[in-house]
Parts: sequence; structure tokens; C-alpha cells
Amino acid sequence: MAYYHRGSPADGLARGLGWFSLALGATEILAGRSLARWMGMEDRTALIRAYGAREVMAGLGLVALGDPKPWLWSRVAGDALDLATLATGWTDDNPRRHNVGLAIGAVAAVTALDLLCVGEMHRQDQAAAALPPPDYSDRSGLPRPPDEMRGTARDAPVGADMRTPRILQFQPGR
Repeated sequence: MAYYHRGSPADGLARGLGWFSLALGATEILAGRSLARWMGMEDRTALIRAYGAREVMAGLGLVALGDPKPWLWSRVAGDALDLATLATGWTDDNPRRHNVGLAIGAVAAVTALDLLCVGEMHRQDQAAAALPPPDYSDRSGLPRPPDEMRGTARDAPVGADMRTPRILQFQPGR
């Protein structure tokens, strides 16, 4: 069973990674050609833009949806794709090889954060699963005991907007 720990440090990191994904993805989509040129990988412009769309989707999942673990794993998989793609540009004949090395270092650092975050979330799941489930058997779901609640709805004032309109009321003799 998966648990979600909103407000935990790992959750804060996951949300931060989500905002980072949104910003990075938007940059890759909007400035894909410039990024490709900066790395000497002009033939990879379309791929960089596609990776940007993937980043935006992962970012939206981390920021807007419940359990961030699947979205963190999608980031880890995306980081592996990014590293494989960057490795093709880290060749001796690329005059911008140094820039590719910087990009590889940045992606590797973010991958480490992704793995750290998803690992902590899985550890939280294991700790929560080891706890006994909460016991709600003594609760009724009512704010007061049933005897005190009897007649409450009958005695409550009914506003005009809650009454049957006059045209729909029973009219004897008509």
C-alpha cells in the first residue's frame, strides 16, 4: 500500500523538482535550437524539444497530482534518456564538447536528487506500513450521539429557496 506524506521534506523536494521540471521543459521547448547549438548538437533540436515536453508532463505530475513517486520515477527514466543523448555529443570531433560535459554533470546531479527523493518516499511508505492501522470502531460519524440528533432536521428552519415553489404545490379543488 502506498502512502503519501504531504508536508514531509521529501514532498517539498519533490515539489521543487516539479517546478524545476516545468522550467527546464519550457526552456527546452522554447529554446531547443539554442541549447542544441550551445552543445554542438544541432541535429538533436527536435529531440531536445520532445524531451522538454516530457519534462513539462513530469513537472505537472509532481506539482499538481497526489503521489509523486511515479512522476519521480519518470524523471529518473528521462534523466537516463538525457544522459544517453548527451553522450552522443561528447565526442572528440565536437568543438563544444566542454558544454556537453557541463550538461552531463548537471543532469547527473539532478538524477542524484531524483533518486534521493524517491528513495526517501519509499522509506516513508515502509515506515507507515509497519504502523498498525488506525482504529475508528468507536466512531459513528455523527457530531453528537444519535439521541441528541433526533428531530434536528425536522426542527431546522427552511429557507424560502428550499421550499417547493407555489406552482408545484398541491392545490386542493383544482
